[in-house]
Amino acid sequence: MQSRLTATAILAGIALLPLGCKSDKPAESSASKAPQYNFAHINPNGTDGVAPKLNGAPPEVTKVFDYIDQHIDDHVQNLQKWIQQPSISNSGEGIPESAEMVKGFMDKLGCQTTKVYDPGITEYGTPGNPIVYGKCDEGAPKTVAFWWQLDTMPVTQPDNWVSPPFEARIVTGKENGVPQYPRVLVGRGASNSKGPVMTQLNALMAYKAVNGKLPVNLILVGEMDEERMDIGLRQFIKQHSDLLAEADALYAGGPSEGCVYVELTTSGKSWGRGPTVSDIHGVNKRTADSPAWRHITMLSKLISDDGNTPKIKGWEDGKQEPTPEQVAELKKRAEHMDLKKMAENTGLARYKTDDPYKVAYDGRFGDSFNLDGIWGGNMYAGGAGAILPNKITSKHNFRYVPNMDGMNIVKKLREQLDANGYKDVEMKLVGDVPWSKGSSPDADISVAHRKAAAMLGLAGPGQDMFASNADHYEKDGRIKPLGVNVTDDNPTGGYWPSYLFSDGPVGQKVGTVSIPMGMGARGGAGGRAHAANEYWVVEGANWQQGMAGAEKLVVASLWEYAQTTTTTPKPKTTAK
Repeated sequence: MQSRLTATAILAGIALLPLGCKSDKPAESSASKAPQYNFAHINPNGTDGVAPKLNGAPPEVTKVFDYIDQHIDDHVQNLQKWIQQPSISNSGEGIPESAEMVKGFMDKLGCQTTKVYDPGITEYGTPGNPIVYGKCDEGAPKTVAFWWQLDTMPVTQPDNWVSPPFEARIVTGKENGVPQYPRVLVGRGASNSKGPVMTQLNALMAYKAVNGKLPVNLILVGEMDEERMDIGLRQFIKQHSDLLAEADALYAGGPSEGCVYVELTTSGKSWGRGPTVSDIHGVNKRTADSPAWRHITMLSKLISDDGNTPKIKGWEDGKQEPTPEQVAELKKRAEHMDLKKMAENTGLARYKTDDPYKVAYDGRFGDSFNLDGIWGGNMYAGGAGAILPNKITSKHNFRYVPNMDGMNIVKKLREQLDANGYKDVEMKLVGDVPWSKGSSPDADISVAHRKAAAMLGLAGPGQDMFASNADHYEKDGRIKPLGVNVTDDNPTGGYWPSYLFSDGPVGQKVGTVSIPMGMGARGGAGGRAHAANEYWVVEGANWQQGMAGAEKLVVASLWEYAQTTTTTPKPKTTAK
């Protein structure tokens, strides 16, 4: 649904906590009349209490680290407040209010320019959700852009949650089925992606509170359509690429798979058989054809019996296989993969293969054709009610890799439907996010992330400095030498709109933004995106896992980027 950008946010309930002081009165939220911040003091260095071993950190950075330690409780409450404000892009719930809330965050940070943009009707015929933009002139030579996902998925199975999904309760990891973490925040959007975004925002606020200004200028772009194929952001970049013209780098990024999303609909009206205007009484199945059964039969002809191999001729055209070097990397990754534990943490009974290498390969170079949902007819749980549906719709996403093409996949799907005898089945393109190979790992921003990890005493070259969960730690807390990023939830992490920002090869170029992206900048821990009991770790067993440690990585990375210049910064204009 189209967002109403004129909605008024209740500022008293959405502001970040005042810097340097505790809140003595919880703010109101649309999710709860009296939200509770149910935790005792968070241990910033984790339950083992061992602080990072700093290496060459200057006073302006170490002072920020101390500030984060002193204010971590407030920082966790900032995340709780935000999660208590729903922002569900597929339904529109809380979208305008959350847009104004995030604009307030940017105002609090001191950005001279903040604005909520309405991208209007997108090329897919659907209104885009708002884009929140901020520009902060710190008088620095270099400018870093941040991309923020502000929207979340809906809650489809509330009874499966250990606490209400918009309460943002702090529970023990054991209560939430992740005993390796002492305390986690449970809530919709906790890991995807309000936890990571608030971690970055807290770090920016802390740096400015201590030093008066940031070491870099900022351009902040927050979108509320990530869960709708980034359709609003795509439109915004088409319209306003100039707003990112001064950006020298994107703080965090990396390669992205492609994803194209379609809806398929079988109806009696288009078919010319069965009910044509509305659902009718189920007794009529004795004498009438069923669009619902036709839809199920149609889908069965598009996929193998095990549901894993698409039967769509030519849909993998152009697919790029891994190089020998990438195969070696996948084999190295497979040596460290515990498929049983990974499956449990994802909520799976098991993977479709017991071969770790095949799981690693499929996670990075595989493609897929998914049935995301299907509806029509009697949708009420329990009970009875005889219905012969006149229309059935199913949703599908195709995950694809370089050098496949989303629009070619849609074309091949249409051709296959027609060849199978289903010309009457209607197909709607919801959106397409092309693949991206990312930027050079030698870009200044990526080098800065590696230097930041070294500053904090993390491992040097050859180790996964930003691994995000306990599977990647030795028993003594040291990070395992993997050399690749792996998460419990997903071996690759899914798509994101990298193609709209990257200066590297992309599946489709939209707009004129082309900037290096920070490869591997990932701190903190979280999981269960899109699932029940989504969480963000606020207190880990060691400092690397917790929220305070993640904020310190942001601070260190920005300071290091300000000191690392092999590429001349772009000309800057003064704030308007």
